[in-house]
Amino acid sequence: MHCPFCRHGDSRVVDSRASDDGTSIRRRRQCMHDACGKRFTTVETASLSVTKRSGASEPFSRDKVLSGVRKACQGRPVSEDDLALLAQRVEETVRSSGVAEIEAHEVGMAVLPPLRELDEVAYLRFASVYRAFDDLEAFEAEIALLRAEHEMGSGPQLAATYDKGSPSP
Repeated sequence: MHCPFCRHGDSRVVDSRASDDGTSIRRRRQCMHDACGKRFTTVETASLSVTKRSGASEPFSRDKVLSGVRKACQGRPVSEDDLALLAQRVEETVRSSGVAEIEAHEVGMAVLPPLRELDEVAYLRFASVYRAFDDLEAFEAEIALLRAEHEMGSGPQLAATYDKGSPSP
């Protein structure tokens, strides 16, 4: 690690600490050059790249996950804290796959299970894009599956999924 002050190529780690969410390590370093000796901080994170449909690659961004999910949840009774937790779960799922590069479509698919638990209407909105619903029959089939799971008691148990005045299933 080059010193940011004198550009000397050697430094030693003085202190290491994991971040609060455990996704990075903060290291305090000291320049080993006798004339400098200054301390500086570095942050290490495991890199995860997302390959887009165009073939371009970019670093994984929890903010992009939040942005997409926020659109699906627009007008739904979902808080920003709920969205932040969902984005964290998605990142944990994607990172636990153990690969350094993942397709954008796979990130979208990783959003579906936690979003379904959070809000079924937002799930249907999001799924219509990532599972490529082409027509009303695809929506109807997914809704029928959700209803069947609710009747069997295995679906997500959501309180207040529907706004006041909206029809219930």
